[in-house]
Amino acid sequence: MAVATTIKIDPQLKDNLDKLKLSPRETYNDVVSRLVDMAYDKEPLSDETIQRIEESLEDFKRGKYYTQEEVEAELGLQ
Repeated sequence: MAVATTIKIDPQLKDNLDKLKLSPRETYNDVVSRLVDMAYDKEPLSDETIQRIEESLEDFKRGKYYTQEEVEAELGLQ
């Protein structure tokens, strides 16, 4: 048997939860469970991807990047 817990939330948060219901009969438990599932990445970044992100951030800090306008010009999109 499931155990129930009561929590206090602001009325605005309750309104937001109501808006996230997929149907009027969906429970708040289902809504919160769906949100929690979305908060966790089921496929975490690989070490290689993390390394590439770190390298990209270093490039950015050194000013080694292209603006959107430069990329569009290079691709002939302007």
